[in-house]
Amino acid sequence: MSAPSYAHGASDLPLLGDTIGERLRATVERFGEREALVVRHQGYRATYRELWAESGRAARGLLARGVEKGDRVGIWSPNRAEWVVSQYATARIGAILVNVNPAYKRSELEYALTRSGISLLLLARGFREADYTAMLDDVRGRCPALREAIVLEDGWDALLADGDGVADEELAAREAGLQFDDPINIQYTSGTTGFPKGATLSHHNILNNGHFIAETLRYSEADRVCVPVPFYHCFGMVIGNLACMTRGACVVVPGESFDPLAVLEAVEVERCTSLYGVPTMFVAELEHPRFADFDLSSLRTGVMAGSPCPIETMKRVRSSMHMEEVTICCGMTETSPVSTQTSADDSLDKRVTTVGRVHPHLEIKVVDPATGRIVPRGTPGEQCTRGYSVMLGYWDDEEATRQAIDGACWMHTGDLAVMDDDGYLSIVGRIKDMIIRGGENVYPRELEEFLLTLPDVVEAYVIGVPSERYGEEVMAWVKLREGATTGEDELAGACRGEIATFKIPRYWKLVDSFPMTVTGKVQKFRMREAAIEELGLQAAAEIATA
Repeated sequence: MSAPSYAHGASDLPLLGDTIGERLRATVERFGEREALVVRHQGYRATYRELWAESGRAARGLLARGVEKGDRVGIWSPNRAEWVVSQYATARIGAILVNVNPAYKRSELEYALTRSGISLLLLARGFREADYTAMLDDVRGRCPALREAIVLEDGWDALLADGDGVADEELAAREAGLQFDDPINIQYTSGTTGFPKGATLSHHNILNNGHFIAETLRYSEADRVCVPVPFYHCFGMVIGNLACMTRGACVVVPGESFDPLAVLEAVEVERCTSLYGVPTMFVAELEHPRFADFDLSSLRTGVMAGSPCPIETMKRVRSSMHMEEVTICCGMTETSPVSTQTSADDSLDKRVTTVGRVHPHLEIKVVDPATGRIVPRGTPGEQCTRGYSVMLGYWDDEEATRQAIDGACWMHTGDLAVMDDDGYLSIVGRIKDMIIRGGENVYPRELEEFLLTLPDVVEAYVIGVPSERYGEEVMAWVKLREGATTGEDELAGACRGEIATFKIPRYWKLVDSFPMTVTGKVQKFRMREAAIEELGLQAAAEIATA
């Protein structure tokens, strides 16, 4: 009989019992003169000692503005030095940093401000075509908790100056009253699933997750990590900022948002040893016309995460970008975020076909979604995670928290996964993404991986659309290589004889891009909405002409 799909992360490395401020202080004591943060588009450079001093000034400035322990301080900005300083400053005074998505518009901003009760908002003037200050003016009258807003370009220096008027002893007293289980961060999770919920995370959650990510990546004070992913997301602020901080490594920010050319330039000029991104970012870098112009030989490792990582993309990253030790991380914001990760010692097969094994001090299991019982290894089911990384809950939403975290403290992720005999996990899709066609289960990830083996296919995503006959039909959205002329019939023909007939897409859509969140996650629910509308119009036209 096969073993049950359960694994725990035994480790000789203990959990940290520190607050974020305490760990930052310890890093400053060890690596104070090493570079901590480079923000290329701002011309900003700071050592750990300088980052400690500036975060202290900002922390005292927030004290001067009346911010109490537990108050919510929002930050609405693309990647900037002030974002990182604010992350440490709020942690040092026990305020709860609320990450506001840079892509938010008026209604979403109003929701975040009111739902979390933000009392002070730090914001950029704008981002791309969006005027943040104008949007804030439109909604501010409906946000009673908001008493102050500080525009970074206009008010940051004044905030730091206010901090100079607050005694170090006052900040030290606030820091002394903090506990590592205190809530420190709210992140609104949606984008791919709909209505936002505020995952509430503690020092203990995110600091330890960064700590063990850094351990798996073998970071030291000599590492320089290129972070083009947004800070508002766990990928940027935990896998990026906190993982680096625990080891004294340097965070290199190539731009305020993702630009493949800026990333390639940053890696070469700053001699980065590690690079982060979602798969679409790596594809954009690899496909950039000037890719061959850059010396990326300093790279050795990195993280690919955020969405399923195509095998072919992983292979190209390892061979063409010198990232032999690149790892895949998998998890969710509600688990701080990483639950499983591959390692540099894994076989090639494990490193390109799985999302690794359970992280230290965590447990994972795979269960039958209908019964909750653990399934045998090799059987698909829902992945659940338990341990230090599981969020405190959804902010001011007990019902949603109860639905996500069961009575035994397991976080139900919604991911469909398979655990092999060695404890490695493979993600085969989302419960909501799984397609049931005429009683047959179709896992989009499996089909997406096959489509990426076709020579003209750069990216592919598979969704289910309604069908009167089968309940659901399979649809593939495909992006072809530049200049490719492959059509839908050729794509379908390439599938015949290679995959089961019921898995071959009934519908195809050739596209230049996909609907995505600001972090690069494909929004399959928007793809479904567009497909249903298009197919409905098509059906109506056929009926009209019949």
